[in-house]
Formats: sequence, C-alpha cells, structure tokens
Amino acid sequence: MTDVRRRSVLRALGAALGSSAASALNPRGAFAADLRYAPEKGAQLKLLRWKRFVQGDEDAFVANTRKFTELTGVSVQIESINTEEVRAKGALAASVGAGPDMVMGFPDMPQLYPDRCLDVTELAGYLGKKYGGWYDVCQRYCTVDGRWIGLALAINSFLVVYRESLIKAAGFTQIPRDLGGFLKLCKVLKARGTPAGFALGNAVGDTSWCSWLLWAHGASLVDEKNRIAVNSKETLAALEYAKDLYPTFVSGTLSWLDPNNNKAFLSGEISLTWNPVSIYYVAKTSTDPALQAMAADIQHAHMPIGPVGRPTELHGFFTLWTFKHTKYPNAAREYMRFMLEREQYEPWQQASLGFMCQTLRAYESNPIWTSDPKLTPIREAPGLMLYDGYPGQVGAASAACAADFIIANMFAEAASGQSTPQAAAARAEQRARRYYKA
Repeated sequence: MTDVRRRSVLRALGAALGSSAASALNPRGAFAADLRYAPEKGAQLKLLRWKRFVQGDEDAFVANTRKFTELTGVSVQIESINTEEVRAKGALAASVGAGPDMVMGFPDMPQLYPDRCLDVTELAGYLGKKYGGWYDVCQRYCTVDGRWIGLALAINSFLVVYRESLIKAAGFTQIPRDLGGFLKLCKVLKARGTPAGFALGNAVGDTSWCSWLLWAHGASLVDEKNRIAVNSKETLAALEYAKDLYPTFVSGTLSWLDPNNNKAFLSGEISLTWNPVSIYYVAKTSTDPALQAMAADIQHAHMPIGPVGRPTELHGFFTLWTFKHTKYPNAAREYMRFMLEREQYEPWQQASLGFMCQTLRAYESNPIWTSDPKLTPIREAPGLMLYDGYPGQVGAASAACAADFIIANMFAEAASGQSTPQAAAARAEQRARRYYKA
C-alpha cells in the first residue's frame, strides 16, 4: 500500500470514529466503501437472540440470514429464547468462553464483559462513514476506551400508545406535553373506565418510563462523574408524581412484565400505555375486524416534558456482538456488516413496521416512516433518547444497575405505597453503591 493510499484510509476512518478507529486499521487496507471480510474455511456461526415481539422482525431477520448463507456458504444457527433469559445466557457464554459466537441482546450487556468481546472498530467506522454516522447513544453503549465491542443493531422506540377516540372522549385532542396535563388526562381516563397502564414489574423494556420520569425532574441515579446522586429532592418530586399517577393505572401493573401491557391494550382493558409499535403491529396485521378497527384508532406520541425542559426518553436498544472465543471472527464480522447494509436493513425495518428503528442516520429516509403517519414519531426516538447511567458513563456499573432494575423498583415501591418516597430513594442509593463502589 502506498503512503498516499494509507493516509486516505486513515482519514476516512478517522472522520467516522476519530483516532481510536484509525489505530485499529486493518492491514488489508480496504476502503470504507468496499469493506468485506473473507470468512474462514468451513465457518459456522451460532447466534443467540430474544424471541420476536413482531412476526415481521423474525421473518425478515431469518430471510436476511439465509441470504447471507447463500452468498458466503457460512451457516448461521439462530437460537431464540425468552427476553429475560438472554442476559443470563450471554453472561454464561462470556464466563466460560464457549457457547454462541454472537449475541443479539440488550444495550449495555457487552459492557459487563468488554474483554470477552471481539473488536469491531474498523467495521463500525466503515458503517458510520457509509450511512451518515451513528447516533450518540450508539457510541456510548458500544464502545470502551474508544474501542467498539459491538454494533448498535436497532433502537426499539417506545412511545405513548393510545386510543385516539378515548382520548378525545376524555376531552383532549392530543397527549399533553406537560406533566400536569398528562396526569389530568390519566385521571379522567380512569374515571371514565378507560384507564392507563404502565409496567412496574421487572420488565426489560416497558419500565423505561421510570427513567423518563426521573430524568424529567432533573434527577438521576448518578451524576456526570458517576457519583451516586439518586437520593435528592428532585428524585422525591419524581416519586411523588408517580404516587399521584399510579392510582390511574389498571390494577396489576406491579407484576407486569413486557407482554402484559400489550395484552391489556389489545383486550380493551387500557386506553394508554408506554410501548413500542408492537401493539399497533398486532392490530394492523390481524384478520380480526375488532382489532383492525382498533388499529385505525391507535396513535403514537412522545412523553411529556418535565421541569428539566427537554425530552428525557429512554428507548430499547439492541446490540449485536461477537465473543472472542469464536473460531470464525472474520465470518462473524462479515455477518454483522451484511445485516446492517441497506439492502438488508431497510426491508427488515419495513417488515417489522418500524419496530426496528435505525441506529445509523441514513436510515431516517426509509419510506416506512412516511408511508404511514402513525409511524412517523418512531423515527424521532434515536435522536431524543438518553441512556442507562445518564448523565454518567456507560460501563459495568450502569449495566449492572439496569439489569438489577434499581430505578424501576424504586418507582414501584414509592408509587404503590410499599415505601415512602424517602425510603425508596434511600434503598435505591444503597443498592446502587454495590455497583458504583468508588
């Protein structure tokens, strides 16, 4: 490779990732526009992921994987398990150095074992340059000391999902943009027998509304320097609001896991919840006339803005990473590249009806976001979302606190009256100290 060409490659990667990407340059010298990895002879891969929430996701994901096998000869065995089991099985594979080659899991799982994850810095630089750059949250979740330990595969946009006719019957034309108006809406819905319902059990995704409410009041689990900050007057204000909001919920939300609010909404028990597009997907694709009619009535909106004065949403996030114990690192990197290229990625988004929202900015132009106006708010989520551990650093401590449901449990305890807000905040502080030991 000539010096001129080498400098060109370094500039291309550096524009996407900075000096950390340049230092990881592969000696093959491939340009960002034509990066490919040659799979090892006889390569076979095993991928662990969670079971689908929408059928279109799984169908398109499997079809893309089959296409990869046809093009490369590399077979990919996909094992789909329950959402709650992915963390445990991924951690076990990292611990013993055996098991699946790759995992499609939750945002900061690789942060629990970064030294066990394959370096994909060069690949992240290539994709970022080609597709308009990664959102900020992607780099936070997927890098350690400037090194990419996984790829941001998709963002699972959570929104206020509601029945438009029932909101109007309650005297509102849209979801209020302030906390006072939102609480008033929920009280009216409860009085009319069409209550809201927000998960307060150990739901992997659906309890993210608790982080929204905490941050909306200017509170957080830790501060910018990773110092525990949850036991504050701002946290108490957020918990007091939750105490007022909780009585407007349908009964049973303290034990709700991720599927429960979907079932409650689709059965007509609730008129408003916090969820991805999966509720709308089921109604829209159903052959049941009642669900088809419900689909026409479903709308999506973003959460209200709290005293902090800006959006504070937390959305789902799916990371794809490869363990160092794989025998076929090139095959794994090539599979990761293939699945994020436009030819595979945009049809996957379309098949999932936007359940898989983009992590690369170029995919904001996917026609899925404007073909159905009900889906347009989903597109905005990647640019709005904060991250577990905000405003501190993503790492093992933030990942462990998220996995331990510290924030969600604090809100469940205070909202339901199991504890006073003061006691709930103090317990959350104590639990967080187990992970933020400094």
